[in-house]
Amino acid sequence: MSSINQANLLAIAEIQHLKSRYCRFVDLKAWDRLKQLFTPDAKLSGFGAVPDGISPGGFVDGIASNLANAVSIHHVHQPEIIMVDQERARGTWAMMDYVEFPPDEPSPYGARGWVGWGFYEEEYVLREGVWLIDVMRLARLRMDDLDPARPPIKLGRLAPNPDWI
Repeated sequence: MSSINQANLLAIAEIQHLKSRYCRFVDLKAWDRLKQLFTPDAKLSGFGAVPDGISPGGFVDGIASNLANAVSIHHVHQPEIIMVDQERARGTWAMMDYVEFPPDEPSPYGARGWVGWGFYEEEYVLREGVWLIDVMRLARLRMDDLDPARPPIKLGRLAPNPDWI
């Protein structure tokens, strides 16, 4: 593990922004932008909605189809990021996701939705000056189904702007 220096701190900040964009792009359904966050041969596993080992494009297309009518909220916290070398890093993030499907539309998962907790375990690579996700593994500790009698989705007053930054 390399020491923390100014270059490493900058790389870690860029990786944190990368993960923030991942969560925002999933929740705002910005699928084309989401695809750009991965290396072409990234390894993905643990998602359930798509097969382990699927390509990044297949992963994004799969979750885009499964979450088309759902409201999702992804939060990641407490990043632990280490620099392996100047062009590779590893990280783990505590995560929580909330996914809710409309009550009148069938869910691809059988349940109305869920609240889940766990960890993202990831590897990042620097390619042409840009940090990308090369390995993403979702390790879940718990998932609770949403009550089918839950009131219908009530959206917020003001929708987020996917082009804000």
